[in-house]
Amino acid sequence: MSDLKPLKTILPTEPFELESGLSLIPRIRLNLTIYRADKSVSPIDEWKLKRSLIDYLKTSHSISIPEEEIKIFRYRDLKKRKREDPVARGSLFVLDFGFLSKKLWLNGEDGVEKEFLEWRKGTVSEMDGMELSLEGVKFKLSVEVPKGDDFGAMKKEWEEIAAFGSRGYARSEKQQPDTIILRGVPSRWFAEPRVSSKPSMLVTHTIFSAFGKIRNLDVGEDNEKGEHEDEDDGNLVSGLHCKIVVQFEGHKDFCHALKVLCGRSLNKQGSRLRADYEVTWDRDGFFRNSRNRAEQGKRWAPATDAGGYRSGASGRHSQDSRFSTDDSRRKRFKD
Repeated sequence: MSDLKPLKTILPTEPFELESGLSLIPRIRLNLTIYRADKSVSPIDEWKLKRSLIDYLKTSHSISIPEEEIKIFRYRDLKKRKREDPVARGSLFVLDFGFLSKKLWLNGEDGVEKEFLEWRKGTVSEMDGMELSLEGVKFKLSVEVPKGDDFGAMKKEWEEIAAFGSRGYARSEKQQPDTIILRGVPSRWFAEPRVSSKPSMLVTHTIFSAFGKIRNLDVGEDNEKGEHEDEDDGNLVSGLHCKIVVQFEGHKDFCHALKVLCGRSLNKQGSRLRADYEVTWDRDGFFRNSRNRAEQGKRWAPATDAGGYRSGASGRHSQDSRFSTDDSRRKRFKD
């Protein structure tokens, strides 16, 4: 099993097994943004765009991608958008690395990661800015690796913050990041089986302990729609996904965990669902700010009894209320 290997030796093309039947599977994710490249006002044909990308990758890079691994979302009200605005955005996933195996291992195990990252960078460079002609209608493609899949870029960011100072990590503090934020994972995968479909702190702690010693943990519903709310991708269903914030005891465990989580998706044994989560590091001092808010609450809120005011135990209750057992919240989940 891959979890018997030291985290720092896990290659970007290897899976990593976790508790509760969960596993992290390697993948390449490319974010796509589509712009018009001519004066046409014809709507984009999603199927033709997918076929064009599939043919290009097969011909130019020997990559075979199923159609379902390309997601395209059109923006609403295209007639009201400026010509330079994108008409759609999407993502492309590569899960089968068979076409890369020989090329990677020619460099030996020590060179696999470097060769893999260079190949990904070269592929993105070739695709970024390319034009696609869909039966005479031209579109321009912008391609990039998601920030949460680029460990090197995130590491460079916190090193620059440590050197020059910014926001939560002032230069005088000499503080290195130790907290990971994971969004977009199914709540029921972190729940206690046959007990609830709501995420459990105990189950989540057990799962993430595979990465190192944990100092603080927070689990909550992830109902934020994010930056892409102006698009036709359906309605957000409350309570189906959770946001997990993990603070590790040391910076080294944090680094190894973030590196393994980058460039992977989460699978559950027996489920056909794949969670293409978002991962990043905590830039704003999540737990430090939480403690400050709690202290302010204790300082200003009157501690009275059941007259509608805050009691002495209300601080802890407010932390746990996101997983309360009221009927309205329970209806949002499906076992």
